[in-house]
Amino acid sequence: MIIIVDYGMGNVGSILNMGRKAGGELMLSADPDVVADASKLILPGVGAFDTGMNNLRARRGLYEALNDAVLKRGVPILGICLGLHLFTRGSEEGRAPGLGWIAADTIRFRFANGDAHLKVPHMGWNFVEPAKNDPLLADLPLEPRFYFVHSYHLTCEDVTDVLAWTEYGPRFASAIRRSNIWGTQFHPEKSHKFGFAVLRNFIALS
Repeated sequence: MIIIVDYGMGNVGSILNMGRKAGGELMLSADPDVVADASKLILPGVGAFDTGMNNLRARRGLYEALNDAVLKRGVPILGICLGLHLFTRGSEEGRAPGLGWIAADTIRFRFANGDAHLKVPHMGWNFVEPAKNDPLLADLPLEPRFYFVHSYHLTCEDVTDVLAWTEYGPRFASAIRRSNIWGTQFHPEKSHKFGFAVLRNFIALS
């Protein structure tokens, strides 16, 4: 069973619906025992970094169950938007420490003078350029583009963790992977056939 982690921070209904259409058995839960038995996990998220971390810690046993599943048992997990940000060491948006699962930090967009016209948040459709082959991004439709809405993005210490890049002023990591940990800055559940392909690929991971 694929468990969408319910910590009060995300558009979980859309992920649940698209994941089921893509052939997955998905369930929404905040129960640490359910998380502990998951075959895969999805950590969605919309909102502020500190609120997200505080919500994870406030649900008795959930923070510990996630760490045990991902770090000790190697359960595949997909973080989406804020969910991805929580994988990092921390964010310029707040003061709370992140999960620290990947060597990365979450920073606000900074634009050079030539890009001063760009608005924050970065919102709408944008192209994604795969950096390497990975099952999460396999067999995407031509010219893959996804829906984004974010003011912060990852900066990875190890560039080999980056699965895909997107340009919005600076080039930023729009998808990452480290071992059993995947994340997307874009919202697959809002990205039509492109997002459907990503969720289908995640569901199919062995």
